[in-house]
Amino acid sequence: MKIKDLSILILFVLVVITIAEFIGFQSFTIAGLTFNFLPLVFALVITMGLGIKAFRHGLIQKIYSESNIHFSSSYMIIIMLPLLARYGADVAPKLHEILSIGWVFLLQELGNLGTVLIGLPIAILLGLRQEAIGSTLGIGREGELAYISEKYTLDSPQGRGVLSQYIFGTLFGAMFYSIVAPIFLNLGFSIESLSMASGVGSASMMAAASSSLTATMPDYADTISAYASASQLLTSFLGTFTMLFLAVPLQRRLYKLLTRKDPDHE
Repeated sequence: MKIKDLSILILFVLVVITIAEFIGFQSFTIAGLTFNFLPLVFALVITMGLGIKAFRHGLIQKIYSESNIHFSSSYMIIIMLPLLARYGADVAPKLHEILSIGWVFLLQELGNLGTVLIGLPIAILLGLRQEAIGSTLGIGREGELAYISEKYTLDSPQGRGVLSQYIFGTLFGAMFYSIVAPIFLNLGFSIESLSMASGVGSASMMAAASSSLTATMPDYADTISAYASASQLLTSFLGTFTMLFLAVPLQRRLYKLLTRKDPDHE
């Protein structure tokens, strides 16, 4: 990658972050429900909007070049490492309380099977076939991406499915969770359960959901951060085993039942 291209990309990122932070946290109340929008949401909207093909001219075309996109996706995990370290620091003060209800965190992992049980039949109904294998194995984060790329390669229909899910989750997941979490809080769900639900295996989604909860219930900021971080760590760790030993066999059997075909060969 050329230094000039990297410099343009970094400058663009700084400008977008500055604009998003200038907009700041925004809260709206509609029909008694409070919707919280974080700077992260505005940053996503800006980058999504500028990424539309109609705007890709001149400098914008250079920013969204293939090399810049490849570089960003390849090194994203490095940016996430300090955040993962922060998770551990947030969990420690609440460790005793978290361990006292540890079985709930384990039960939460069964929720990962929902993408197979609900998503796969819908995907097949919409006309997807092998692409459905990649797009419904999980929420399309690093674990699913690694498994599909190793088993099928990313150039396969399954690979295109998981990549589509990964991109969709990155673009819309954070916005979705920043809206949904406060809604369930207003419906009467406990702050602990919603904090745990924030840890879905995606750093950006977890940050959006937990930050929205914190903005709504600032007195519970430490509890929200601890439960969300613990859930995130556990999901990232146990989610891989849940995927391999539960989701994959279940998905293969359900796929054969619904299509009468082998998921690997059609």
